[in-house]
Amino acid sequence: MRPPVPVPTLSRRAKLVIGAIAVLLALFTVVGTLTNVYVDYLWFDATGFTEVFWTELQTRVLLFAVAGVATGGLTALAMYLAYRFRPTFRPMSLEQQNLERYRQSLESRRGLVLTGIAVVLGLFAGFTAQANWETWLSFRNSTDFGRTDPQFGVDLSFFVFDYPFYRLLLGFGFAIAILALIGSLLTHYIFGGLRLQTPGQKLTGGARVQLSVLLGVFVALKAVAYWLDRYGLVYSDRGGVFTGASYTDVNALLVPKTILVFVAAVCALAFFANIVVRNFLLPAAALVLLLVSSLVIGVAYPAIVQQFVVNPSANEKEAPYIERAIESTRVAYGLDDIDYVDYAQQTTGDEVDPDVALAELRNDTETIPNARLLDPNVLTDTFTARQQIRNVYGFPEKLDIDRYTIDGETGDYVVAVRELDSAGLSENQSTWINRHTVYTHGHGFVAAPANEVVAGSEGGEPNFTTGDLPTQGDIPVEESRIYYGELIQDYSVVGAPEGVAPREFDLPEGGSEDRQINNTYEGEGGVSVGSFFRQLTFAIYYRERNFLLSNAVNEESKVLYVRDPRERVEKVAPFLEVDGDPYPAVIDGRVTWILDGYTTSDFYPYSEQMQLGEAVADALTGTGTTALPNQTVNYIRNSVKATVDAYDGTVTLYAWDEEDPVLRTFMKAFPGVVEPKSEMGEELISHVRYPEDLFKVQRDILTRYHVDDPIAFYEGSDRWQIPDDPTRNVEENQPPYYILAQRPGDDEATFQLTSALNAFQRENLSAFISASSAPETYGDLQVLQLPGNTPFRGPGQVQNAFITNNQVRPDLTLFDSANSDAVFGNLLTLPIGDAGLLYVEPLYVESTGEGGFPLLQRVLVNFGDRIGYANTLSEALDQVFGDGAGVVASDADGVPTEAEEGEDTPGVEQPADPTDVPIPPDGTDGLPAAPDMDQAVRDINAALEALAGAQRSGDFAGQGEALADLQEAVTAYQRAQQEAGGGG
Repeated sequence: MRPPVPVPTLSRRAKLVIGAIAVLLALFTVVGTLTNVYVDYLWFDATGFTEVFWTELQTRVLLFAVAGVATGGLTALAMYLAYRFRPTFRPMSLEQQNLERYRQSLESRRGLVLTGIAVVLGLFAGFTAQANWETWLSFRNSTDFGRTDPQFGVDLSFFVFDYPFYRLLLGFGFAIAILALIGSLLTHYIFGGLRLQTPGQKLTGGARVQLSVLLGVFVALKAVAYWLDRYGLVYSDRGGVFTGASYTDVNALLVPKTILVFVAAVCALAFFANIVVRNFLLPAAALVLLLVSSLVIGVAYPAIVQQFVVNPSANEKEAPYIERAIESTRVAYGLDDIDYVDYAQQTTGDEVDPDVALAELRNDTETIPNARLLDPNVLTDTFTARQQIRNVYGFPEKLDIDRYTIDGETGDYVVAVRELDSAGLSENQSTWINRHTVYTHGHGFVAAPANEVVAGSEGGEPNFTTGDLPTQGDIPVEESRIYYGELIQDYSVVGAPEGVAPREFDLPEGGSEDRQINNTYEGEGGVSVGSFFRQLTFAIYYRERNFLLSNAVNEESKVLYVRDPRERVEKVAPFLEVDGDPYPAVIDGRVTWILDGYTTSDFYPYSEQMQLGEAVADALTGTGTTALPNQTVNYIRNSVKATVDAYDGTVTLYAWDEEDPVLRTFMKAFPGVVEPKSEMGEELISHVRYPEDLFKVQRDILTRYHVDDPIAFYEGSDRWQIPDDPTRNVEENQPPYYILAQRPGDDEATFQLTSALNAFQRENLSAFISASSAPETYGDLQVLQLPGNTPFRGPGQVQNAFITNNQVRPDLTLFDSANSDAVFGNLLTLPIGDAGLLYVEPLYVESTGEGGFPLLQRVLVNFGDRIGYANTLSEALDQVFGDGAGVVASDADGVPTEAEEGEDTPGVEQPADPTDVPIPPDGTDGLPAAPDMDQAVRDINAALEALAGAQRSGDFAGQGEALADLQEAVTAYQRAQQEAGGGG
């Protein structure tokens, strides 16, 4: 046998160099880690939430230490004992001779090897354990739900708070037992206690005792696992269409699991007895018994019951367990108190009674006047074009909807703040001084009534009743500087000694493009960096030497960081999931971000589990881009309302759902962090909204769990479905919409979040769900259920009817040209008394040129089989319901149209403009038609097609001919219309 090749040794110099490099790397790692922790602490200290910092840090350290010491220490202890129990004399077999070299190598380094194994395993275990700090705090501070599990008779808090922690402990127990067993086996093998190839006895007495004990511990843990498995049946998915213990689980698995507990306990005792008996036949027989029992009574028997007893009549067998699942799922998702209304029962599909509908419309003084014409998801470019003012400012991609009471009238408004847009700075504005000390904040609050536009020669644009710089308008804003917002990505260094000229760009001064007003931040937010030590700390943290060299950093300086409102709330409340749509509101004269925080769990018994990120995705967020993580949940509550002051960054958490046991549990863990609901002022409460992400989760659950009958639930005969967004041509969910409308049965309009629901795998409308945001009825869910045997049009069918309508199609051809794009706004569904649902959709046109932005050009309306398409909502309603119906609309007399200003009505006197083609009826809208008019319509369509073709090919002569043909066709249409008496 060839001797082993010796490992070359390193020179003294090489050892010194490697040692120095290792020390430096360790030093840099430690300094970087400590710097991150210290900067984190400074932020918590500045915001007043050090309780959160210390509680989380201490809990993580505790779990890291306990798990690390237990795992690494016990594994190393088992290996040390195996070494201690090694035989003094070993038979000199070939196997032992081959192992001798390893024994000699390890003998002199056994302390180092054991320490290394303990440290490595301890680090892995510690990092795994510390990530479960919320599980430990929940267990330690658990709060009763006050609801008893129907199967086991224990409070639900056992499943939500205790069961996860017991499973965590059991998992670490198994890991330690397995690692200790593997380590002991290897040690015994290397040092001769275990002889696989040597004739005679395979195990020494010491090895037999130790391995018996470890195997006994492992099997004892298995007995505990079988006991916990009994409770885990409440999360079973054996039922297929529902979650929770099924018929088979309760009647064919619960008792076998209990039996297996005792079988495993006997098996563990057999292994412990082997210490004395010194014969592995007894524990081996017990282990075989356990394996056979687990296969026969734990697998085979339940499978037989499921196949031959349950499946032939599953709808009946599973009925009582489906009832449990329905009840628990509704409670877990806050759907146990819904007002179901049988709606439009006298209406048969598209057969509507115009007289009844018109009467309801005329009596409506709440919904139609507030019908929203501005889509916050479309108008960002419009807000930017009209209210950006300087390139350093910007608006988010998605604007927000809120309501304000002005002069005694409550209306919904499209709102936004003029934020500092870090990504919008030009090249010369991106130096460190400019980026971090000059351009530090946004400025101003912008609002436009959502139900009106300013009509002009360019089309309808928002009526900015609050805006400009400095901010002025209907909504008084005392402090409009925005230091914390969704677009601010960088940190800022603010503050200066008294007498030093202000450095921060505040707002442009009127009269000159080059003149500006500067400002010095005087708010309470930010972390002081007046001392050299803190300047050094932030220089290391941001890897920026200017913290030490620039005179912009002085004894009065503060650093503003973590400036996104959502990130701030997530940081001070790590036990919450935060809604993806913060929105600004003016509270007591200050711009304040309002956010919704959720408490969640994935251990609520019998409740259906879902992927949170997938549930809240829609056509606006896109798949996989939601703010909420795609984690599994089966319980959710909007337990916290949070605010972030846009000027000083103050974060305040309010207990919105004070009865939520999960919130109460974390309030015990973090005392004083969440304030009681009574601390919320009336003005703040008047601006709270029902959160979108929660609503999207609830409507997803509601598509299945609105069914009461368990057999109907099992058969899926009355399922609903969230419609795709028809305005964006994507197969993604239509987003819910905020509207100000009057719900059936209510006395006045309320601000609410709404969504249409289709029949399953059909385009017909089945239901309409709304959630109230009014303070007095906040959270009240109402579902309007349409007759199940009636094909009411769903959003997709309505949109298809719009784009194929003879009135609409010519304009779409013109709007979608080389110079412009047609942009459909949100398709709103509005209940009109008890008559039915009215669809309203704005149509915008956006120039494709640089700086183009959407302008409202038309309004589309659908009710039953009738379509209205006009310049204003009032005119569109007249087309659907008859003359005078549109008088209730806000644009009937409030905002002047061009015709009311004495100008030519678009499309009548100036048809040569392609965007001003008159609106010919198609004969399906209850308006008169004649052969000459039909021919004129065909001529108009032909001329429009020719014009579009000429525009695409750049044929200017062809465009002129097409326009002339269009003028002639329009004149013919108007003449035929007058002769038919149809009017204009």
